[in-house]
Amino acid sequence: MKKLQGAHLRKPVTPDLLMTPSDQGDVDLDMDFAADRGNWTGKLDFLLSCIGYCVGLGNVWRFPYRAYTNGGGAFLVPYFLMLAICGIPLFFLELSLGQFSSLGPLAVWKISPLFKGAGAAMLLIVGLVAIYYNMIIAYVLFYLFASLTSDLPWEHCGNWWNTELCLEHRGSKDGNGALPLNLTCTVSPSEEYWSRYVLHIQGSQGIGSPGEIRWNLCLCLLLAWVIVFLCILKGVKSSGKVVYFTATFPYLILLMLLVRGVTLPGAWKGIQFYLTPQFHHLLSSKVWIEAALQIFYSLGVGFGGLLTFASYNTFHQNIYRDTFIVTLGNAITSILAGFAIFSVLGYMSQELGVPVDQVAKAGPGLAFVVYPQAMTMLPLSPFWSFLFFFMLLTLGLDSQFAFLETIVTAVTDEFPYYLRPKKAVFSGLICVAMYLMGLILTTDGGMYWLVLLDDYSASFGLMVVVITTCLAVTRVYGIQRFCRDIHMMLGFKPGLYFRACWLFLSPATLLALLVYSIVKYQPSEYGSYRFPPWAELLGILMGLLSCLMIPAGMLVAVLREEGSLWERLQQASRPAMDWGPSLEENRTGMYVATLAGSQSPKPLMVHMRKYGGHICGGLLCARMTVSAACIWSVDKKLFCLQRAHSSADTCLGDFKPEICGEDEVTVVG
Repeated sequence: MKKLQGAHLRKPVTPDLLMTPSDQGDVDLDMDFAADRGNWTGKLDFLLSCIGYCVGLGNVWRFPYRAYTNGGGAFLVPYFLMLAICGIPLFFLELSLGQFSSLGPLAVWKISPLFKGAGAAMLLIVGLVAIYYNMIIAYVLFYLFASLTSDLPWEHCGNWWNTELCLEHRGSKDGNGALPLNLTCTVSPSEEYWSRYVLHIQGSQGIGSPGEIRWNLCLCLLLAWVIVFLCILKGVKSSGKVVYFTATFPYLILLMLLVRGVTLPGAWKGIQFYLTPQFHHLLSSKVWIEAALQIFYSLGVGFGGLLTFASYNTFHQNIYRDTFIVTLGNAITSILAGFAIFSVLGYMSQELGVPVDQVAKAGPGLAFVVYPQAMTMLPLSPFWSFLFFFMLLTLGLDSQFAFLETIVTAVTDEFPYYLRPKKAVFSGLICVAMYLMGLILTTDGGMYWLVLLDDYSASFGLMVVVITTCLAVTRVYGIQRFCRDIHMMLGFKPGLYFRACWLFLSPATLLALLVYSIVKYQPSEYGSYRFPPWAELLGILMGLLSCLMIPAGMLVAVLREEGSLWERLQQASRPAMDWGPSLEENRTGMYVATLAGSQSPKPLMVHMRKYGGHICGGLLCARMTVSAACIWSVDKKLFCLQRAHSSADTCLGDFKPEICGEDEVTVVG
């Protein structure tokens, strides 16, 4: 009896698992944890990185191309509608997820592990896009080097790559300004330079016979990947400084080109075509799909880049303000780029005596045909050409930085102990692997593969990912809880506009577009070339693969749980034990319970689950023995610690420490 009394009167033993940093004394907290994740060195780094990421090649190459092929000014109607309904709300949602958790696209799904497959789908999509996007940067580098000459190589006919159809259009007008020749069957020098010299597409019979690798394109692609690697070598600490130049310099050149374009004779014809809506185009599903995809490509919604950038923010960064600055600035930039493009199209249409919509062939080569032709009409044409392609280079690199940083951050956040200390080496391996996979794009028929990747890698698959993300956050995690998390960060909750878009408008609009695009499916084409059925099937499978990542992730999450199927689904859909802000000083309310000894303190429950914990009736229960503690599950009528799904109070059900043996348990929290 005395022995029992003595044991009972002893000072309670606090298990190591439950000790606070002050209890543990001078302990080396760094020895068991991964290297520091890093963060932006200033608020302007994040804002400029987002601007550089969103304002990319899509604003100059993709937006005018899509507007040109979808009715000119009519394209602006679905574009701004999609921006208001989907772009701005989803932009803010993705930034909020990343900043609140300080996690990448994979680890952020601790918010609901059942949907982690959506993060894997993001990585697949951004990986495919990064492969061909850097090929476009390689084309830019090719033209950049070609501009370092006294006479631009695409200015005249008579070169070995030109055909008898090549005709120099300058100076071919008569005194009345009308073209004396029928030019409908002629080709400009810049177009033949692009198709027959740069692409050497005549060496390929189609996508099934790509031909030989073009060594000059191969070297340009290698240089593009080397530049990207050097700029992301130290993560956001290095890329965050590069964007001070790459995100601001393009605006200077764009304004110079815009002023020069609108002063050309006939420029108003192109601007009028650009601004006048042709509303019959709105009856085509293709226009709405292209508008939605343009929002995703330009704003980067659904790719994980915004989430990644925001994860390096401080916890209270004003991303609400940044959302409107970036999205509206991106829209204005797209419009300015459209003016610059269409002013040149109007000038060329007057020179050729044809309508604006027949000036150039539709295709990804618009910026490599129309603008190079325009440069030859300016004084000091090599100088203007060099500036233009240098602008394209800086625009493209910003987006490519984000793509690579997204992939690297997502994987290193999953395996921080192994990869984070070797992040530079891992980044290099990713660049090498993607360079090798992109070599097929440097062949004679590489453009066919680029078009296939462009059409299918981020089409309906991207919509499915964004819909899943929106529904998982608002419906499964809960709109009230998500708004409460934002309130914890920013000091206010999102208004009715954001709630309505997140709950109804954004997912409903994207779902309608997804169904419509499937019903009105149109095969891919490049000029007059029609892709064979096997290539179409390959493209469809490419898009389906990203969609299949989501149910595959659900299956894995369910198999990791215990109990019946319904119980497993419930457990997998709830937030993980360590979900919440990464720093202890930011963990308030339901996130206040943390563990000591970590640079990113975690709730106690994650260790419980590691040693056999399970969810029971909304409460986290554990069955384990650690140090001097004996903690049993609720069915043994002992200890139960609440999780976010229950009340705010700690639950101690029929706690009987004497059953644990001669040691007692002190509960902290």
